[in-house]
Amino acid sequence: MTVHFIGAGPGAPDLLTLRGRDRIAMSPVCLYAGSLIPEALLEHCPPGARIVNTAPMDLDQIIAEIVTAHAAGQDVARLHSGDLSIWSAMGEQLRRLRALDIPVTITPGVPAFAAAAAALEVELTLPELAQSVVLTRTPGRASSMPAAETLVAFAATQATLAIHLSVHNLPQVVADLLPAYGGDCPVAVVWRASWPDEQIVRATLSTVEAAVTGRPERTALILVGRVLAPGDFATSSLYAQGYDRRFRPQSAESRFAGDTP
Repeated sequence: MTVHFIGAGPGAPDLLTLRGRDRIAMSPVCLYAGSLIPEALLEHCPPGARIVNTAPMDLDQIIAEIVTAHAAGQDVARLHSGDLSIWSAMGEQLRRLRALDIPVTITPGVPAFAAAAAALEVELTLPELAQSVVLTRTPGRASSMPAAETLVAFAATQATLAIHLSVHNLPQVVADLLPAYGGDCPVAVVWRASWPDEQIVRATLSTVEAAVTGRPERTALILVGRVLAPGDFATSSLYAQGYDRRFRPQSAESRFAGDTP
C-alpha cells in the first residue's frame, strides 16, 4: 500500500501529468482538496473508488482515512492543487506518515505561477531585466513569515515577484514594494489561473489597488516586475549568431569542435 501525493495542477483538468493521471486511476481511495481541485479530475478515479473531499477535515481526520486504507491494503491518491513543493501542507502529512511507516510517492504538478505566466503570455526571466523569480507570500492566519523573509527585502533584488495568497493584503504589498520598484512598475493579478472563470488585471504599482476593486479576495496570484511589460530588452546569447556552444561550434578552433552533441 502506498500514498501517492499528486500535484493536480492549477485548475484546468488537462494540466495534469500523465503520471498523476495514471496514479489516480490505480488508487481505490482518493483524498482531494475540494476547495481548489475541479471535480473533473476525479473522473480518472477507478470505478467504485472511495472519494473523500478533505476541505472540511483536519490533519488527524486525513491521516485516519489514510491509516484505514493502509490497513485494507489500498493505495491512496492524495491530490493537492498546483505543485506539492510550495504551500501544499504535504510536509506535515509526510512527517506523520513516515512515523507510521506508510510508504509514499510524490508526483509534481503545474504550479499556479506557471499557469499565470502562460495566461499573461510572458516569460518571467528576461536578459538584463530579471534572472530570478521569488515565490513568496505575506503573513496570514494559517502561517506567519520568518523575520528575514519580507517583501521589502525581496524588492531590493529587483527580481520578478510571484506573491501568493496575498490579494486581500494588497495595500500593504503595494506599500512595501513602491520604494524599490517605483509606481510605474508593471503588476498583474491573476485569479484562478487556467479555470474557466479566470480573471486577469494588468496595472502598475500605483494603479493596481483601484484596478482590482470589486474583484475576489482569494485564489489570486500577484506578479510584479519589469518582465510583465518589458518593451525592448536584450537578446539571449543562446541563439545568437556567432555564439560558440557545444551544439553549434563556430569554427574548427572552437573548444567544442569534434564534440558529439
